[in-house]
Parts: sequence; structure tokens; C-alpha cells
Amino acid sequence: MAGRHTLTIVKPDAFGAGKAGLIIALLEKHGFVVKAARVMHLSTEQAGGFYAVHAARPFYGELVEFMSSGPCMPLLLERDDAVATLRTVIGATDPAEAAEGTVRKLYAESKGRNAIHASDSDENAAIEAAFFFAGADTI
Repeated sequence: MAGRHTLTIVKPDAFGAGKAGLIIALLEKHGFVVKAARVMHLSTEQAGGFYAVHAARPFYGELVEFMSSGPCMPLLLERDDAVATLRTVIGATDPAEAAEGTVRKLYAESKGRNAIHASDSDENAAIEAAFFFAGADTI
């Protein structure tokens, strides 16, 4: 992945509210190219596995429940400095603290229902992309 790819997920709140297209358009406006996408409904086990890194944190159960509550849309994105740029474009976890024009400021409902997931490092982007997309899909 080496800096050019990252993984994002349009979460069930934003997907269910019909905001996926608006979010993708905003990401494309910031130079991201969608390299792979899918719509899926995570099982509790899949959501728990994906977010296992947070298993000891107090919000883990609520996060797993939320992520398995409806369809979501994982996307593999490409652009230079993809991870850092995406983290800036999505904004702070709490939409009340997010900068104007960011995904979360525009589309998140709350800190827990925050519209979008983004990988936090190149290493995690590779791991997370492999969770959702077969090797041939991840380029």
C-alpha cells in the first residue's frame, strides 16, 4: 500500500441515509480514486473481528453493534499520501469538533454514529483492505 492506498468505510448511518454518493463525491473532489468498492452487511462476528483492536475499550460493544446494524460500503482509495489526507478530509471523530467541510461535519450524527471509518496508518490500511477485498481487487 506504501502511502498510495487507504481503506475507508461508509458506515451504516450514512449509507442508510443515502449519503454514500455524496461522501464519495467529496472524496473524489479531494483527489481520491476509488479502486474497489462493495456494499455489505457485516455480521456481528465480522464487525467484531474488524474492530478487534478496540476490544478492551469501553465503546467496543456499541461499535460492533452499530457496524452490524445495517449495510455499509468499504472502499479502497488511491492518491498520494492517502492515509493522512483521508484522515484530514473525514475530520474529527466527534462531528461537533470536526472542521467545516469535512465528511463528519457534513454527514455524521454523533461521535458514535460518525458516518465514516478511515485507516490510521499505511500498515493498518493494508490489513483492513485485505479484510474486505481479495488480493486481486487491491491492485
